[in-house]
Amino acid sequence: MNKLAFAAFLISFLVIASCNLNSSKTVEGVNTNIQLIDTSGTTIATRFLVPEGYARKSQDSSSFGFFLRNLSLKRDGSAVHLYNGELKGNQSAHVAVIDMSVGKRDLQQCADAVMRLRGEYLFHSNRFSDIHFRFVSGFNCEYSKWREGNRVALNGNSVSWQKSASADKSYGGFLKYMETVFNYASTLSLDKELRSVKLEDVEIGDVLIRGGSPGHAVIVVDMIENTDGEKLVLLAQSYMPAQEIQVLMNPMNATLSPWYNLKERMKIYTAEYTFEAFQLKRF
Repeated sequence: MNKLAFAAFLISFLVIASCNLNSSKTVEGVNTNIQLIDTSGTTIATRFLVPEGYARKSQDSSSFGFFLRNLSLKRDGSAVHLYNGELKGNQSAHVAVIDMSVGKRDLQQCADAVMRLRGEYLFHSNRFSDIHFRFVSGFNCEYSKWREGNRVALNGNSVSWQKSASADKSYGGFLKYMETVFNYASTLSLDKELRSVKLEDVEIGDVLIRGGSPGHAVIVVDMIENTDGEKLVLLAQSYMPAQEIQVLMNPMNATLSPWYNLKERMKIYTAEYTFEAFQLKRF
């Protein structure tokens, strides 16, 4: 195996391993409170109702929070599919499926889904220069350079840009850029890019992330508050193998599910993973 091939293999191995299984304290038989779901709702904001005493705070229409809250959903009851069209083995962890492509390759896993949502928001906001993600190697993959026709080139352990394509400003080109990011970035690299925030300061768009092998990441896609300032959040994830992004049920509280109360938690038990309180981070 030559040096270039070995470097590609090593980075790909770290990416795949970074979103592995972790034991979560899932309580079998816990169901979502159907009174908190409007089956006719087509977005996160219209599908998931607010428990008594809570309300959604308005989000600026140009914000990441507004984008996430208004993500389109597949019809109520939709199953989660893998990248190859097969059904995910565990169909009890989610309450909704986000209507967004997963691609045809086993790439868009946990951290990838977080980066995809962030990238989609910035792309559709025409903030092209703000789209950049770091590889596990530390290389900063800037979309603005990709748009100009530059492509990633590996030389041993070195990664650089090489002008090898025509300029491509299309959405399809953006998706190809994201696939390149998925190939070489992971929870390991994304964890280093994000800054830590306290649970009580949680906002839409924040990420619970454990970088490593194994590792995982979920993203806050909506939030509500009561008059005392107590916050409830909705969480979404992809997993491995690569699969459609899904809104998670809450395995620990059937009354609130799918909403999560993160207040004064030492650990956050999601439907398929367990996070520590200090693992909340922000772009």
